[in-house]
Amino acid sequence: MAQTSIILRLELDHDKVSFGDVAAAISKVGGDITSIDVIRPGKDSSVRDITVDVAEAAESVVVEALKSHEGITVVNVSDRTFLVHLGGKINMQPNLPIKNRDDLSRVYTPGVARVCTAIHENPRKAYSLTIKRNTVAVVTDGTAVLGLGDIGPHAAAPVMEGKAMLFKQLAGVDAFPICLDTKDTEEIIRTIKAISPIFGGINLEDISSPRCFEIETRLADELDVPVFHDDQHGTAVVVIAGLLNALKVVGKRIDNVRIVVNGVGAAGVSICKMLLAAGVTRLVPVDRDGAIVRGGTYEHSMWQWLAEQPQVEAQEGTLKDVIADADVFIGVSRGGLLKGEDVQKMKPNSIVFAMANPVPEIAPEEALPHVRVFATGRSDYPNQINNVLVFPGIFRGALDCRARRINEPMKLAAARAIASVVTESELNEHYIIPSIFNDKVVTKVRHAIIEAAILTGVSRRIPPDFR
Repeated sequence: MAQTSIILRLELDHDKVSFGDVAAAISKVGGDITSIDVIRPGKDSSVRDITVDVAEAAESVVVEALKSHEGITVVNVSDRTFLVHLGGKINMQPNLPIKNRDDLSRVYTPGVARVCTAIHENPRKAYSLTIKRNTVAVVTDGTAVLGLGDIGPHAAAPVMEGKAMLFKQLAGVDAFPICLDTKDTEEIIRTIKAISPIFGGINLEDISSPRCFEIETRLADELDVPVFHDDQHGTAVVVIAGLLNALKVVGKRIDNVRIVVNGVGAAGVSICKMLLAAGVTRLVPVDRDGAIVRGGTYEHSMWQWLAEQPQVEAQEGTLKDVIADADVFIGVSRGGLLKGEDVQKMKPNSIVFAMANPVPEIAPEEALPHVRVFATGRSDYPNQINNVLVFPGIFRGALDCRARRINEPMKLAAARAIASVVTESELNEHYIIPSIFNDKVVTKVRHAIIEAAILTGVSRRIPPDFR
């Protein structure tokens, strides 16, 4: 169950209640006091701030328990998650102070005119003379926010701000949230193209399927900076990374396993494409209407593409039908679709990546007795398959070599780099993927991205450490 932390400001009447009574009331309803701050001491009464860890669903229970207790006045309740969002989570800082007229004349008029002219004469100088060299736009229309769906651009902003924080902290990349108040595909493409001159890369985020496919494809073809839809490709890269290590644990080869992918939306299609690029020879994509089969006819262009691939099986059936005799199950769909008896039908030493959030396709306690390696998208279980392992290093590398695009060889190289962070001595059923805080991840992904970009001819610059 998800935990949160709240700060309760309480006024205590010392004739009627002691702090021990407060602690007992909180503990009784499942709260855990982590800190106490005295705001106003007094003989007859006092005011204290009490920080309490509690299950999200039990916040109101804790508050009501205190309100109903004689001698306790609940002055205020603050959710620490909301507190860190006050005023937004990011801001802009200049690289040098402007202290006098001389400073002003160099950073602004008249000195800046010389720099503008230099860029006008050679647009490539924008990479060395503006923020373009290190800045990414994180762009959304708020139509497919993880776990929340179509909540719109205003409500999506906290997610985009959080992503910008991760870009900066993990990879030193300056990222700015762009939330577009339109769902029109053409308008989104046109707007991103119009704002692109200041950015060295475009990270698309939380845009619903199937519109996201056309938006990314068109932008990648029409812009000269890398475009990356993280919900598609970030998920696919980290899934492949985890799978490469999971296959080592169970002693199977990627070209010999049968893989079922459930949920053929933005992430599922990208996962399928990367699996094929990685050498998978037996693939079963499944959506709510059943398996997508080789030779079938589908209105969805990506489904049709899958149906034309020779590695896709021709066996029809529901998820519960086709999961029998599978070596690997990868779920990017919805929670509670499978039971223990379903995964029990898989081949021995099976691998299950149940990544629906917040509820996995199968509960760990149901799956673990029957599968060898189990992973989810959640942080409270081992083997979290998390996109944060991907996008900071990918863009760090793409910016450093000024890549024109992020292609399939670069994504596969990133997956292998992430997998390589887990050493042979560390690798086991419960540790197939590194922590997002492992400082080797960004370094290795960056190196892999630059190397693949150079080899595939999309790099416009050779970084000094590659010369």
